[in-house]
Amino acid sequence: MAMVRAHVSPHELVAGRYRLFEVVQRETNRVCWSGEDATTGRPCLVTRIALPQAQAGEAVHRAPGRVIRTGETMASLCPGRIAVVLDAVVADGMLWTVTEWVAGVPLGDLLDRRGAFSYARAARVGLELLAVLEAAHTHGVTHGELSPGQVFVREEGSVVVTGFGLAGATLAPRLTAPAYASPEQARDERIGPAADLWTLGAILYTMVEGRPPFRDRGRPEATLKGVDRLPLRTPVRAGPLTRAVQGLLRKDCRERLTRPVVRAALTRALTEEPGPTVPEVTTRPGLRGVYTAARHQAGRARSRRARAAGTALALVTVTVAVLAVLTLTDGPPGTGDDDATGARQRPSAPAAPPTGSGSAPPSSPADGPGPSAAPSRPDVPVPAGFRRYEAPEGFSVALPGDWRRLDTSRVPGGAYRVVFGASGDPRTLAVTHGRSAGADPVAVWRDDVEPGLARSGGYRRIGEIRATTYRGRAAADMEWLAEGDGTRVRTFGRGFLLGDGRSFSLRWTTPAGDWDDTANERALAAFLGTFREEAP
Repeated sequence: MAMVRAHVSPHELVAGRYRLFEVVQRETNRVCWSGEDATTGRPCLVTRIALPQAQAGEAVHRAPGRVIRTGETMASLCPGRIAVVLDAVVADGMLWTVTEWVAGVPLGDLLDRRGAFSYARAARVGLELLAVLEAAHTHGVTHGELSPGQVFVREEGSVVVTGFGLAGATLAPRLTAPAYASPEQARDERIGPAADLWTLGAILYTMVEGRPPFRDRGRPEATLKGVDRLPLRTPVRAGPLTRAVQGLLRKDCRERLTRPVVRAALTRALTEEPGPTVPEVTTRPGLRGVYTAARHQAGRARSRRARAAGTALALVTVTVAVLAVLTLTDGPPGTGDDDATGARQRPSAPAAPPTGSGSAPPSSPADGPGPSAAPSRPDVPVPAGFRRYEAPEGFSVALPGDWRRLDTSRVPGGAYRVVFGASGDPRTLAVTHGRSAGADPVAVWRDDVEPGLARSGGYRRIGEIRATTYRGRAAADMEWLAEGDGTRVRTFGRGFLLGDGRSFSLRWTTPAGDWDDTANERALAAFLGTFREEAP
């Protein structure tokens, strides 16, 4: 798109093209609006970033192009988890960025309205953010100004990050949210990935404590001074996340925890019951800040704020992933993926854990993440009430104590599907091992699985199919609703590729109305955190 310098007034379109509706998020030097492209009618997010007055000339003219290129790079690395940058312009000393519409609520807005999260829900958000940061850091990109306002939570619970495009514009002030800036940023030093990890720690702290680790003092310079010099207030509600949060918020960037250590800590937190000091916060309906495309159309005449989608927006559920699934031709009669019910007799696709979860931590915080050529054994203990089941086929997983093997399907060549559950329990876990999976896990769900699911009654996918990684393997997540034995069921799936066409996938199915029960969340976390590929 054209990148121009144009005068903007409240009565004009930004760059003569983008119409502004309601303010979605406001932070230091940054304001984000819901808007639309007046040329195409396409809804979008329009963000204005104040530029330092001293910056001018060629650096200003280059900024939009750098923002767009960096945004495109990040969107390709994390499809569905990074808001795609559509355009960028400079007008009257302001940098305007235009991104695709994100149908979600800023995390900061959720925290303002509902208060602290339980540490398990905070861990889920943390794992998704960690996956995004890992992809960025691996490719030499530092976000530099991550904050709760740059993290959008969709209705189904997945997370989308904005603001990455600014990482390529050195003239943009890195003071979007001074209370979340790292000490090295407060000292105006050169920053790297460690600065993003500090901010991740600050966001985790805010989610569990209900307030940032260093309060906003009204003036950026005063807030940054506090971040740099004041001691960290000891978290009191973080439970098993306490050491991870404190390790991320070390003033010396060389002493902060590494990604593998943090990932292991967050994964372990998902398997533990919340203690009495971590009360569940009742979701308050009527959250504001969610705008649908339909509201954008109506908003051409006047600005409207859409009402939020209620309790589902406040529950940050683990992202669903699916990878290696048996294709329709792989399954034996009666076990094909055309069954969307998730019933025990005919399970379908795969499921998986939070991105990268289950990796064993390095021996010390100084250790680097290192490549993961093969799935590592997860350092996640079997939760109380569960037992480890070792399948003769070559995998093991922690199951509730009364669960057993309900059904097994096999085809020549080594592919199989095993379903676990208990008598009288409507929930099931299906483990699938495939021998002819394609190279793109997203395509497997989209092209091989979803057409069959769509032919079954009541099928509706929730959100996008999301590419991710699981223990260093390419993976993808998908979640959907369907009808099973007259009951509305919800399925969460993740799968991962092993190479040479081999794949594993997990699929977790529960009655839709019980999806966010604490026991179900704990069970899913246990499955994802304890699944292992073993020697048969």
